[in-house]
Amino acid sequence: MTQTPSRSSQFACGLLLAALIAALAIWGAGMPAVQGLGISALTLAIVLGIALGNTVFPRIAPFSAEGVDFAKARLLRLGIILYGFRITFQDIAHIGWAGILIDILIIGCTFTLAVQLGTRVFGLDRQTAMLIGAGCSIGGAAAVMATEPVVRGQAHKVSVAVATVVIFGTLGMFVYPLLYPYLHLSETAYGLYAGSTIHEVAQVVVAGRSVSEAAASAAVIEKMLRVMMLAPFLVILSSRIGADGAGEASAAGGRRIAIPWFAVLFIGASGLNSLHLLPPAVVALILQVDTVLLAMAMAALGLRTHAGAVRHAGAKPILLASVLFLFLMTGGYLINRIVTAIV
Repeated sequence: MTQTPSRSSQFACGLLLAALIAALAIWGAGMPAVQGLGISALTLAIVLGIALGNTVFPRIAPFSAEGVDFAKARLLRLGIILYGFRITFQDIAHIGWAGILIDILIIGCTFTLAVQLGTRVFGLDRQTAMLIGAGCSIGGAAAVMATEPVVRGQAHKVSVAVATVVIFGTLGMFVYPLLYPYLHLSETAYGLYAGSTIHEVAQVVVAGRSVSEAAASAAVIEKMLRVMMLAPFLVILSSRIGADGAGEASAAGGRRIAIPWFAVLFIGASGLNSLHLLPPAVVALILQVDTVLLAMAMAALGLRTHAGAVRHAGAKPILLASVLFLFLMTGGYLINRIVTAIV
């Protein structure tokens, strides 16, 4: 009779497995060929996790489940908090009110469009539509993962949303520089356009540098400003979800709105980073730790993703993401032109 491993043993083995996958992903993302494609360590981590999750992991799950689930939930929240050390309030000052307004409009319009089209036109469930909307509007796998605890999405829905970020963010990384000569934008304005509409930070860097360093600088700052808006976005989303469920819960004595405290602490980390109290070496170390934590969370998410569930989602998530991608390119361009002309 096989003895069930203790919880502490499962915890240690699961964390070690997630850490090994994360280390491999971080190493792979550092290779020049992979860097040239704009593929981040987080993307590689979830891909490796899915590959192992549908081959080896089912056999060893009884020995590692506790640690894997801890990485998927707790380490994710800690990673999002530490992500705030990538941003300072001074970055916002460099962009100005035009950059702030552009990001607010694009995030609001894109997410609203995702939920409405996803649920009413493509027949997707609300969780999947919201996760895809977060990945396209805020942008990036980290945004999808940060939204997951708020909407309580299942692992395969998160993986589908991350896949759309990878596909269309990579496409935008190559398409935007080709469009630049026809956009009639300055290098800085192009940077704002790319940073406010392309999905991942790594993809924004590649799209910006393909034009100039000035474009890349503006693009990265605008993109990081979108990331900073993740915290208020999650708080608003949480309150809306709570309000939508209030009617159903009233008979049971009401429902408390769940405030995503990790999002509030994310802003706190950004504020602390803005004060420049910590030595640069300490901040650099925090960012390295953050990359490891988020990569471990992505690896754990991949391990818990079943290919059958992803296949069951079908083509509808990709169709929704393609419509949102076209909106970001065209509608985002119009928003950028109008706001910069007015502000």
